[in-house]
Amino acid sequence: MAETPLQEQVALVTGASQGIGRAIAHRLAALGATVVLTARSRSRLQEVAAEIVREGGCAEVLPADVRSRAEVEALAGAVLERYRRVDFLVNNAGMGQFGQPLHLTPPEVWTATLDTNLSSVYYAVRALAPHFIQRRTGHIINIASLAGHNPLPGGAVYAASKAALHGLSVSLAEELRAYNVRVSLVCPGSVDTELSSELVGNKDRSKMLRPEDVAHVVGMLATQGPRSFVSEVLIRPTLKP
Repeated sequence: MAETPLQEQVALVTGASQGIGRAIAHRLAALGATVVLTARSRSRLQEVAAEIVREGGCAEVLPADVRSRAEVEALAGAVLERYRRVDFLVNNAGMGQFGQPLHLTPPEVWTATLDTNLSSVYYAVRALAPHFIQRRTGHIINIASLAGHNPLPGGAVYAASKAALHGLSVSLAEELRAYNVRVSLVCPGSVDTELSSELVGNKDRSKMLRPEDVAHVVGMLATQGPRSFVSEVLIRPTLKP
């Protein structure tokens, strides 16, 4: 019988309709959590939820545009009203457009990228941190990127958003640790997803990370012992693509 250490716990995963978010949702459900899936596409979320249910897990679909503070606040309220608890907040929603130098990047790309990759995390934390503090437990897991640490010519806006997410996460961790609330940052290298397709170039996709590799790390973070937390994980492929 599979172990279910997260039984009776609730995880909210943003960007859960595809790629890394989809894999994370599957992994947390396999560990016993009830997973609340959110993204903009209801139909794609329903596909993921159906997969999880077929595998014996529990999942619910609550579509939202995480770039909207009002929608994130409504989402958090709906989850708390239904389940009376959130144990894990996984901020995974992300976007990026690549191939243009910063000075040629349209302002709307700057705004959309920062809203999706950074502001959405602020909105979610603002909505759920009081709940975590009141319960004196909870775990926020933010999915960033090695692009926040390394140069990314043609992707400066994406890199900036992920570097900012790093600063947000490590600072937030210090703000919340006195309340027994953990904050972890996961920084993968190139992952074979739709987002990475523009970055692949001459890379060997067979050597790239898979969404399941990131999900495995999130599962490890979610099941770590109670006396510690991992503040940051850098994930690289074994073989360089």
